[in-house]
Amino acid sequence: MQTTWKGTISFGLVSIPVHLYSATQEHDVPLHQVHAKDGGRVRMKRYCEQEEKEVPYAEIAKGYESPDGRTVTLSDEDLADLPLPSKKIIDVLAFVDATEIDPLMFSKAYYVGVADKAAAKPYALLRDALMESGQIAVTKIALRTRESPAVLRVHDGTLVLQTCIWPDEVRPAAGIAPEENVTVRPQELKMARSLMDTLSEDFDLSQLHDDYQQALQQVITARLEGVEIPHEEEPGEAPDNVIDLMEALRSSLKQAKGGRAPAAEREEPEEEKPAPRKRAAPKKATAAKSTTAKTAAAKKASPAKKTTTRKSTAPRKAS
Repeated sequence: MQTTWKGTISFGLVSIPVHLYSATQEHDVPLHQVHAKDGGRVRMKRYCEQEEKEVPYAEIAKGYESPDGRTVTLSDEDLADLPLPSKKIIDVLAFVDATEIDPLMFSKAYYVGVADKAAAKPYALLRDALMESGQIAVTKIALRTRESPAVLRVHDGTLVLQTCIWPDEVRPAAGIAPEENVTVRPQELKMARSLMDTLSEDFDLSQLHDDYQQALQQVITARLEGVEIPHEEEPGEAPDNVIDLMEALRSSLKQAKGGRAPAAEREEPEEEKPAPRKRAAPKKATAAKSTTAKTAAAKKASPAKKTTTRKSTAPRKAS
């Protein structure tokens, strides 16, 4: 694995010589620019406006144009000699809980490896201290032409340096979320939590794959073989479930459970029943009660008549 940065972690008076290695890699399908008319390769050339000719990469430097139009040229030596301590030292500034750093600030991750055998002991000390405390270390580091805040944390028994953006580089979210007051009923929240639990059952993040890259590769293969390009079916109109949110939650939960009705729907609380049914319920109960009373009275009266008849007919049978 290629080394990205070499330096030292400064942990109080403890120094740990380390190397950084890129912890992630992207698997994009390599595409380049071509002329749409004939497929000719389009290349970017470095062109000097002063001499009106192409210049080699070795003669390229960085420059800055001031507001008044003046240009300052900076060579690689100028950038390498910047008076910046974080160029070669990762100075641990503090230890905080991981929840104190907003994940929105996280950027690129690097594995931290020891530079020599002597660094193994202090490396393990810092790693074990972070694991035992459950905290992360806040640091600063200069990579290439940028200084960034960073955090040191542990992943699979290895120290990881995660660069961050500066707090003032996070844009405010004011005005994006709905500003009006929205009331969420307890039944809706309960159904949403049930749907969350159902969708999370047996979830394995490692099983996710890049559908876009797979579809792009299918199109490229079809072009190379001269066959018809596969097309996705036209998606239907998105259902308008903003009004009947509860019904959308029920359908989603039923689908997630494989067609089985959700328990929250089978045991629906009384508050979910329509209001007219509640007002009509007492009338039905009164009517049923009066009908039952009349029936019971009729039953009591009927046996009394039968008993009288039997007594009157008994002497006839005897004679």
